[in-house]
Amino acid sequence: MTYSKMGIALVTGASAGIGAIYADRLARRGYDLILVARDRERLDKVAKRIAGSTGRNVDTIAADLNNKADLARVERVLGTDPGITLLVNNAGIGAVAPLVESDVDKMQAMIELNITALTRLTYAAVPAMVARGGGTIINISSAVAIAPELLNGVYGATKAFALALSLSLYKELGDKKLRIQAVLPGAVATNFWDASGGSLELLPSKMVMQSDDLVDAALAGLDQGELVTIPSLPDAADWHAYEAARQKLIPNLSLSVSPARYRAAAQAA
Repeated sequence: MTYSKMGIALVTGASAGIGAIYADRLARRGYDLILVARDRERLDKVAKRIAGSTGRNVDTIAADLNNKADLARVERVLGTDPGITLLVNNAGIGAVAPLVESDVDKMQAMIELNITALTRLTYAAVPAMVARGGGTIINISSAVAIAPELLNGVYGATKAFALALSLSLYKELGDKKLRIQAVLPGAVATNFWDASGGSLELLPSKMVMQSDDLVDAALAGLDQGELVTIPSLPDAADWHAYEAARQKLIPNLSLSVSPARYRAAAQAA
């Protein structure tokens, strides 16, 4: 089979919103595509539109990533298709209600999609990419990964997982020609809000980014070699300061002796 010079990008959650825009932008950059989503009809419409406007090869996989058999099918493709050079882990669901108002079964389903499926797809893609000499993993996280107080805490925790995994992958595999990027959007004008029980209309318009602008900013960040991209952050120095503070903590996170403030409190008790 003849592949695009750029290779194939596999995008999950590609039937609408951010995923569909990633698919369009990557095709325009020269990637052939494998698009994954649950809704076959909507997925095929996106594929037909992108193939018609860009001339790229666009294949689809109708799969529910919370279904083990469907997830396994996508894993096999990632592990065996030698043309795949880029994975966008975009599929996910959200929640805005506080813990006491949330259905724990829905929280579990969110964990399985946002964490388990993302992890399994990453585990399927990375060894194959390393063996082929490189590739790119883009994990769509969220600003609530670093500000979990803003929305449902379980949702924030799933997105913190995506960020933590990305940081670890970069440290572990950065010398193996594997590009890693975590994208941390703020509020975006997609169906996320309706699907998660919230309302976009309750947010000030100055907080809400259009999904096209989000993806374009995220890809610009990728081009600039960013490990973490916060598409709406005005000054990159703010992230660098946050990361520098985190790095300063690391040497002191595991020491043999507790600090004086705790020893003094223990002695006083």
